[in-house]
Amino acid sequence: MNLSYLAIVLVSYFVYQIYYRNMSIDFPTIVKDQKYPLWEHTPEQVLDLANEIATNETKLFDQIASIENPTIENVLKPFSKHYNDNSFPEGQITFYQHVSTNKELRDASTKGEEIIDNNSIEQWSREDVYKVFQKLLDTVKDDAELDPESKRYLEKTITSFKRNGLALPSETREKVKKLQVELNNLRVQFSKTLNEDKGYLLFDKEELDGIPEDTINQYEEVDGKLKVTFKYPDIFPIFKHANVSNTRKVANIGYGNRCSENGPILEEIIKIRYEIAKLLGYDTYSDYVLEERLAKTKETVLSFLSDLRSKLTPVAQEELKALKDFKAQDLQARGLEPEEEFYSWDYNYYNERLLEKKYKVDHTKIAEYFPLESTVSKMLGFYEKIFDIKFVKVDNLEAGAVWHPDVQQFAIYQNIKDGKDKLEFMGWIFFDLHPREGKYGHAANFGLGPGYLESDGKTRHTPITVLVCNFTKPSKDKPSLLKHNEVTTFFHELGHGIHNILSKTKYSRFHGTHVERDFVETPSQMLEYWTWSKNELKELSSHYKTGEPISDELIDQLISTKHVNTGLFNLRQLFFGIFDMELHTVATKDELDALNLFETWNRLRSEVTLLPSDGETTKGYASFGHIAGGYESGYYGYLYSLVYAADIYYSLFKDDPMNVTNGIRYRDIILKPGGSKEIKDNLVELLGREPNSEAFLQEIFG
Repeated sequence: MNLSYLAIVLVSYFVYQIYYRNMSIDFPTIVKDQKYPLWEHTPEQVLDLANEIATNETKLFDQIASIENPTIENVLKPFSKHYNDNSFPEGQITFYQHVSTNKELRDASTKGEEIIDNNSIEQWSREDVYKVFQKLLDTVKDDAELDPESKRYLEKTITSFKRNGLALPSETREKVKKLQVELNNLRVQFSKTLNEDKGYLLFDKEELDGIPEDTINQYEEVDGKLKVTFKYPDIFPIFKHANVSNTRKVANIGYGNRCSENGPILEEIIKIRYEIAKLLGYDTYSDYVLEERLAKTKETVLSFLSDLRSKLTPVAQEELKALKDFKAQDLQARGLEPEEEFYSWDYNYYNERLLEKKYKVDHTKIAEYFPLESTVSKMLGFYEKIFDIKFVKVDNLEAGAVWHPDVQQFAIYQNIKDGKDKLEFMGWIFFDLHPREGKYGHAANFGLGPGYLESDGKTRHTPITVLVCNFTKPSKDKPSLLKHNEVTTFFHELGHGIHNILSKTKYSRFHGTHVERDFVETPSQMLEYWTWSKNELKELSSHYKTGEPISDELIDQLISTKHVNTGLFNLRQLFFGIFDMELHTVATKDELDALNLFETWNRLRSEVTLLPSDGETTKGYASFGHIAGGYESGYYGYLYSLVYAADIYYSLFKDDPMNVTNGIRYRDIILKPGGSKEIKDNLVELLGREPNSEAFLQEIFG
């Protein structure tokens, strides 16, 4: 028999088997058996539940403090059970503040978070409980029967106690505890101000020349002018398309000064962090944060940022020169007065015009091929193939199944190619994709309920995660159309969501994205590469009118722009990272007293990004949500994790983005263990070597 013919027959047989097994699974029926949470809390219930969680935590700590002979059974099991069981109830009630249309519920959610967090600070500052855990670890650390994840849990728990000052005198501990409570309240207040922002600008129709008509039609009319809020779908078209320079300037400055009342709050946050670091015996707050990161030291981070800046700046200077020339030609062609400088509010506008004129890229036209509904459906198909999973949308939702009518709900299953007998329910994912008042204003994934093993050691509690985005709502004439950068954004956030869903750990503490902060972006950034791959982009596309895929010509034009002005773009990211580190590497009281956030922000913005602002200043730090809570001394991680993302993609997927074998290896080695193992060890196992920066540098600089 002809060998090539035999090969075709065998491949066809296996494809048929996989297809048949998949088709034989009745997902609509199966999904009906899966329980999901309801979203029907009143403000009073949220506060009651928050108080109940806090009370139960206190009872748990009291119980553990009374134990004289600690064991895994009487300490670790009840302790981990409390945090496992309460992870979703806490995640759910504190999530309302980001998405609910009910202000009273948002306020209760914020207050509930304060109640839970402040009680946790109190409990995790208890020396009596710390001593019990220390005694337990001393007893079991050499026990060969203790599984590695449980030992890691014990060690991390003791480290958490120490980082709250438990190895210090009681007077110092009390000071740290008081400061931690104060810091937490300020962090919550900062976040609440961002979520509740109702700022806007008013423009005449003439001032919005160049803005796409679809966008103009979305603006509300107020006193004969058009109202432009600071929500992404409103303000970003101004930055990119407004032909009137002063309109861009006003929008840029207005956006940069939003939530200015957060300025004094951030100043106080920085002071408190400095005090906490000193009380705990650290030179700076960065030293305190980074000892639990992959980078380990501030010297490593500062060196990384400095080295990258030195490589990017010459590239950016050449890009800036080209943009200045392009601007001069544009002003002359339009009969406008020449301008010597290229300002910060010029960058997005002229970057867009350059893409259109030199590279023939029209993002508005390209967006016609990426209607939200079909694009998301096809994206899910990519993830399904790469990771051997299935998204099953839940239709005809019962009352209370979601918190807003816009929200979509999906069940996720794994091991599809092995058929129904091997099918495994992995968890729930929700999509909340359009802006509304009171809603979180950017794109993010919220891992509300981590997965874990129940007390019986066999039953898996499945995770719940939410993607929150702010894509333009559909109009009566058009569906919601995604710009290419929005396609990339969705792919990125879905990467976080999949990390949460496909992780399988014993304890909620280590589940999914509970990894080192300077690695957490890696899985999402790695998956962004698919949105720059020709075949995958073509598969994703479908014109909203004709259903036709995007042409090769348009795709080639788009892909050719991937690294256009990459120097200027990445210098902006470096600016955020350098600003963050400058605030958190303050080492003396004199340095702290001399620190001026306003001056530092505006100086570094001009120096690092190379883009002047004509003497105009902003308080952009007042809306820098990352630095207030979660990414403090950690914003560098967005660039740092790109190194790992590039290494993984180039090693496993560059030649074949849809390689299922490598997809499943990546799923099981990187995503599945979450933070239950050392990330560096997982990377070495995946790559077969130590990770390096070669692919990252090749990707950026060619």
